[in-house]
Amino acid sequence: MSEAPAAPPAVSADAPSTGDIGLLLKPPSPRAGWRLLPARVVAMCAVELQKLSHDRTELYTRAVQPALWLLIFGQTFTRIHAIPTGGVPYTDFLAPGIIAQSAMFIAIFYGIQIIWERDAGILNKLLVTPTPRAALITGKAFASGVKALIQAVVVIIIAALLGVSLTWNPLKLLGVALIVILGSAFFACLSMTIAGIVLNRDRLMGFGQAITMPLFFASNALYPVDIMPGWLQAISKVNPLSYEVDALRGLLIGTPSHLALDFGVLAVAAAVGIAAASSLLGRLAR
Repeated sequence: MSEAPAAPPAVSADAPSTGDIGLLLKPPSPRAGWRLLPARVVAMCAVELQKLSHDRTELYTRAVQPALWLLIFGQTFTRIHAIPTGGVPYTDFLAPGIIAQSAMFIAIFYGIQIIWERDAGILNKLLVTPTPRAALITGKAFASGVKALIQAVVVIIIAALLGVSLTWNPLKLLGVALIVILGSAFFACLSMTIAGIVLNRDRLMGFGQAITMPLFFASNALYPVDIMPGWLQAISKVNPLSYEVDALRGLLIGTPSHLALDFGVLAVAAAVGIAAASSLLGRLAR
């Protein structure tokens, strides 16, 4: 009596294909964090705009100081002709400097927010995401640029109401927006770098107050570089705020400027600021 033929080996319908085995042996590479950079920047900017939509009092209160500078300081010095501005009315000369000053004052205390996020546990949650630290810093830096840009629009409106001769060329206004964002990004990164060093809100407030006025007065925001003493001219030449003001004057009121140099210095300063703040982000989160 012949034996029954052996049954063929069972084949599972769920047997993994060669490609599936490869995935099991070698997991898929994660999405590169640098690809998340644009999305992170947009997300941070959206968060800042959402904060402003919930509480607009910040815009109104921050508009008071620029208005006082233009109304009191600008109008007074225009009458007494105390500062030589090359035939440009002093209020016109001052307006771009006040735009830069307002943007700097917004950005220079931006490190307080990142310290608050650390204390609230938000920063640690952000650091465990695939997004690189440089992307987080870049997003926050350019979010401060959005807030500064809104402030710049307020100052420009005030200046126009005061009769300041401003350009309305769309390309030049686009350049103004880019300059304000780059300058604010640098000062926000400077603030976050200081936050990574001092690790404390109160200390950061002290450092911020200690450096804002020297940066402002050691720039060309209030007076031309030519009338400064030699040592102050040397400081002004390494002060990013001076390059921001120079570009804003050239774009808004048409005074002689060095736009290529100004854009280059601010772009490099922002990049260096992002690198410095990113390197200290881990220390801040400990």
